[in-house]
Amino acid sequence: MSIRPIVIHGEPVLHTRAQEVGQIDDEILQLIRDMDETLDASNGVGLAAPQVGVGLRIFNWKYSGETGDAPQRGVIINPVLRLIGRVSQENPDPEEEVEGCLSAPGYGFPLKRSDHVEIQGLNPAGERIAFEATGWFARIMQHEYDHLDGYLYVNRLNAKWAKRWKKALKQEGWTVPGNSWLPGTDPDPFSAD
Repeated sequence: MSIRPIVIHGEPVLHTRAQEVGQIDDEILQLIRDMDETLDASNGVGLAAPQVGVGLRIFNWKYSGETGDAPQRGVIINPVLRLIGRVSQENPDPEEEVEGCLSAPGYGFPLKRSDHVEIQGLNPAGERIAFEATGWFARIMQHEYDHLDGYLYVNRLNAKWAKRWKKALKQEGWTVPGNSWLPGTDPDPFSAD
């Protein structure tokens, strides 16, 4: 197993729809093990394969909050996500609805999400899994699923927050490929230290 670098906003793989996994072979299982180790080192709650530079439809999560029937830690391959709850058109709450992203490290912006989703796909053994997610766990599922379709949460911000993001993006120089950070080695971009 090894920790993989997390690519940052300017990488094309983050803005391209990921491909379906055709066969769960040793290479895919190794990728999943690496993603688990990378997620642990990053202190994040989810990680999609495109974030480690691999354009495949896989993501993992680890969340200590309420997950309903789903495990608090898991992997899903070739997921299909369906919104059950509607996405409010109100302005997002800048205290309660702030998201961050390992591929936009160190930043957090408020975003409205559905509070209820259904997701189904395969586990690493190739078995079908399906569950519903609510609350913050539903937000995590939508955030990671977006990565598989070539979107970062910052692509969904309303005009006010998008303007702030674009300023930060330009300031950081993340409009071009070649930027990454290595969890466990580089400083934690979300740490309060």
